[in-house]
Amino acid sequence: MEITQLNIGMQASDFAAMSTMGPIKMSDFKGKWVVFFSHPGDFTPVCTTEFVAFAQANQDFVDRNAQLLGISIDSNPSHLAWIYDIYLTTGITIPFPVISDRTGDIARSYGMFAPDVTTQSTIRDVFIIDPMQVIRAILIYPATNGRNIQEILRLLIAIQTTDEYKVLTPANWEPGQPVLVPPPMTYDGLLRRQTDPQEIGLECEDWFWCYKMATLPESK
Repeated sequence: MEITQLNIGMQASDFAAMSTMGPIKMSDFKGKWVVFFSHPGDFTPVCTTEFVAFAQANQDFVDRNAQLLGISIDSNPSHLAWIYDIYLTTGITIPFPVISDRTGDIARSYGMFAPDVTTQSTIRDVFIIDPMQVIRAILIYPATNGRNIQEILRLLIAIQTTDEYKVLTPANWEPGQPVLVPPPMTYDGLLRRQTDPQEIGLECEDWFWCYKMATLPESK
């Protein structure tokens, strides 16, 4: 099986497919962020917990101008029966489309099959795609372990913050915490940070390692 390898910075592949909310294309979401994620199969315990967690966090993604979009190679009737079963069991409605990719063509174009796959099921990939349809982050989880939905949301907000303010986010950064600024590109810039970083609104551990506060970009 030939697997496409997509990387950060590449254009997200467009496609047309049937979903639980009708016909859909990736290009329908230009102008929005997209969190595009695959799951191994309907009516499986780990996937069910993930869909419940995504549904519970859906409004947080909507508030960040982001569209959740699921996919597996199960049929559309299977998806419909599964999300209805989730509703009957939990009272939770799945508020985002789930794409049926029976041929696996979309999954292959996004590299959602493991190279050594022996069964026809996608692994747990997550693609964060920006409003220009450029892939900004890729997360890959094994079939045996569920995703942390709050971490996916945190990463989305981190990327949006770096875009808005041209800053960096440190390890374990959470929204509302100080961000990092890029290192200075000139010797004068280095000296300015060494001499009086507070004057330029920075708190520095060293000349190349400085923090500042950044207001989060407004929810849209």
